[in-house]
Amino acid sequence: MTMEENGVTRREALMSIGGVAAGAAMASTGVINSAQAAEGDRAVKKDIKGRMTSTISLDWNEVYYTNCPLVSASNVDQELGWVHEEYLKLGVDYAYFRSRRETDFYPHYIHNQDNLIRFGGLFPPIQVHADYRRTRMLGLTHVPHEGGCLLVRAKDNLFRMSDLKGKKIGITKSLNTLKNDWWRIQEHQGILAMLRMNGMTEKDVKLVDFPYPDDWYEDPKMLEPLYNPTQLWLQRDHKHDLAFRPLETALLEGKVDAIYTQSKVFQHLQEATGEIAAIEDLSRYPDWRLQVANIPAIITCTDVMAEEHPELVVAFMKGMIRVGRWSNAHKRAAAVILNKQTYYLDEEDTYQGIKHVDMVPNLSAQNLAMVKIGKDFMLEHGYIKNDFDVNEWAAPEFLAQAGKELLEDAVEKKVEEKLPTMQGRLG
Repeated sequence: MTMEENGVTRREALMSIGGVAAGAAMASTGVINSAQAAEGDRAVKKDIKGRMTSTISLDWNEVYYTNCPLVSASNVDQELGWVHEEYLKLGVDYAYFRSRRETDFYPHYIHNQDNLIRFGGLFPPIQVHADYRRTRMLGLTHVPHEGGCLLVRAKDNLFRMSDLKGKKIGITKSLNTLKNDWWRIQEHQGILAMLRMNGMTEKDVKLVDFPYPDDWYEDPKMLEPLYNPTQLWLQRDHKHDLAFRPLETALLEGKVDAIYTQSKVFQHLQEATGEIAAIEDLSRYPDWRLQVANIPAIITCTDVMAEEHPELVVAFMKGMIRVGRWSNAHKRAAAVILNKQTYYLDEEDTYQGIKHVDMVPNLSAQNLAMVKIGKDFMLEHGYIKNDFDVNEWAAPEFLAQAGKELLEDAVEKKVEEKLPTMQGRLG
């Protein structure tokens, strides 16, 4: 007898895993109260570290997503809509988190929204799990060779790392103390790795801080609702917006002699100007330990969602598997979609960047080891306060359940195809 025949839906069965009803979840988090309900909107405002944040009030009939402009099944799915299909089966609304006026950009960085799933860069979720709140790591996607480059002005007589002895290397410093300073972490980690690979240390160069406000997403114009992440990047012409390459101007103006950038991503855009050249590139090395440049991309959800509404997590992972498999089978089509959101030079460059990438998220031992490398670097250099066990953070049961349900769905579809029907031609 199936669950449905027994009067229990798949969603109800999965909800029993968590053992807590949605109403209890809302009460325990204290998200909704009578005063807020009387205001007429659903904005929940909270001061966190001196900054006022805003999210939409919690409703477990809604799931929101956020992602970074990098290689992921989520960035393909925002054009395909297959995760939305999985939630429709459950009667749950699924939308980009910034599609609601009540929600600002901070849930992307500090995950202060229970019914949010994030697929993006590695460093912010590490900080969230270490210092803000407990989450679950659901899956990872790694681009094998994008560890980072060191760029110099093409007109300068600098061709090797040793030429930089005594020279200035720029490093950004976000003045926004609420969100994770992932740019700086990536730069810091990459610069130290490149120095080490050339028999040098931090003492051989001068690291120069470049503080910046890091608050563009608080501009009222940027807080207008966005229904698809692609809208954000089209608004900002992200491939040519130097806000996303904050040290490039300092390099070209001669304030520093070198800057870090990510291999292939950003690199090809910057080299195409004819003014910038790379003298070191971590992607050339065979050692996978050098390729943790805010990647692997990571999927996380809150512990509340995982424990109290696992069926919502499984639905997302089913969509990611479906989209990942399609992307693997249609890499050039996926590249066309990803080119709209990432920092590769063009569609062909995007294809070259993803053609060896497994787009189906996984929790492989090697990917988990890279997460640990990133976490350990952040802890050692003071970017997080608290340590944690990466393997305990991983929650493979949701990926496994999603795969199991997709297999069951495929078998059921095949069986139905072989069953005789009353349809057909007479005579």
